[in-house]
Amino acid sequence: MNNNDRLLRLRYALDSKDEETQEIFKLGQYDLSLEDVRLLLKKVESSEAPTDEEDDFTENTYAKACSNQLFESFLNGLIVFKRGQQVTATGEPVKQTRLIKHDKDVNNVLIKKVKIALTLTSDDILDILDDTGVHISNSELSAVLRKEGHRNYKECGDRYARNFLKGLAMHFRDENPSN
Repeated sequence: MNNNDRLLRLRYALDSKDEETQEIFKLGQYDLSLEDVRLLLKKVESSEAPTDEEDDFTENTYAKACSNQLFESFLNGLIVFKRGQQVTATGEPVKQTRLIKHDKDVNNVLIKKVKIALTLTSDDILDILDDTGVHISNSELSAVLRKEGHRNYKECGDRYARNFLKGLAMHFRDENPSN
């Protein structure tokens, strides 16, 4: 799963429109045009012969690649969009932290920052994963949410991230039946 896939799934789960997505990027200190946002979400046909069964595990190709920095800007912007801008005691905005250092960190950071943005508890995340048929313990989730370098840190695989985003879509889209 690449960052474009993650962005597309998260955007779907939160039922975010193009303009709202552009605003979230801006809040994450990355100014994108509406056309750039659409290119990030636009799938390009691959040159390979189409298979009879397309599954959730094939990596898609997009018109514009979403880098780790760009994806993390979206996640930071999502926190500001949902929770408001944090300010220091002097009234200055708090500098947004960059946690993604490698491609393997992306899923861990995704879960951490979505947890913050949507004010989810660990039990909420376990329930969301449980709804998709993925059962993990509280200690396993705690290991995924730890800072990289901690002795109990565990890398979050694509399976957990994919099911978390799927469960998020089920959870948030079922809560808002007006769609």
